[in-house]
Amino acid sequence: MSAQASNWDARFLGPVPHDASYYSKAILAGALACGLTHAGMTPVDVAKCNMQVNPAKYRGTVSSIRTLVVEEGSRGVLKGFGPTLVGYSLQGMFKYGLYEVFKDAYMNLAGEELTNKYKPLIWAIGSASAEVFADIALCPFEMTKVKIQTSPSGTFPIGFLPALRQMSAMRAETRYPFGSLVPLWSRQVPYTIAKFCVFEQTAQMFYTYLLTEPKESYSKPTQLAVTFGSGYIAGIISAIVSNPADSLISQLGKAENKGKSAGKIISEVGFATLATKGLGTRVFMLGTLTGLQWWIYDSCKTAMGMGTTGGK
Repeated sequence: MSAQASNWDARFLGPVPHDASYYSKAILAGALACGLTHAGMTPVDVAKCNMQVNPAKYRGTVSSIRTLVVEEGSRGVLKGFGPTLVGYSLQGMFKYGLYEVFKDAYMNLAGEELTNKYKPLIWAIGSASAEVFADIALCPFEMTKVKIQTSPSGTFPIGFLPALRQMSAMRAETRYPFGSLVPLWSRQVPYTIAKFCVFEQTAQMFYTYLLTEPKESYSKPTQLAVTFGSGYIAGIISAIVSNPADSLISQLGKAENKGKSAGKIISEVGFATLATKGLGTRVFMLGTLTGLQWWIYDSCKTAMGMGTTGGK
């Protein structure tokens, strides 16, 4: 049965219609969710990046942060804050906002019967489609962030605008602004598929097996607790899936790897090292970060009368 034949429309399945106003609010909520959380995790991110590119010196999250503070002062653990805030705010706009658009579009394209049968596939395709555009917006700022965070002290500007200017001036060797787009896709698209699919599936399981009354009957704090728990679980899985590509992006930012292809770096470093180096820190970082992202996103949606995500 087609959506057209039954007048079934995914845009009207939630508590409010998914119209232009809904999608615009989702874009705003996504920007806040990703921008604030990633910027807030900057010290952990700086430690993680340095653990990936210089594991002999930076062995653990806490010790790495201490080393950075001793050697570079408090600014040492806040390197890359500006491009992180701007880049991930832009990414969040497209990641969450376009996910809502693509999910509805693909559900309507499939129709009610196929949507119910292949819902995880629709979540995966919708989130992957959104992330492709999100990473185009993020890439210049991610490249700048990594260069700031992994360059030895005094060899590269750490201010936001000076760093952007330097990246542009060095574009022949840095391949700025989109030189890391393919590695970024290889990290972020699998990460986002896991992030959204695991979140949606976990939230659905909460409302199927633990909270068995209709979702709308539960208080907003209860629904947001489900959101955070589902997001945290999704973040752990996402971190494991995307860590090899994340390590590769950090390696691409090292001065000694200038001009090397991704394949060359993989052969030199080893896939096992890329998959495991900094993984514990990344699991902690992304579990917390993803849980908070979903909580902020759904808190914004709730405040704007849109209802929480998942469990339908």
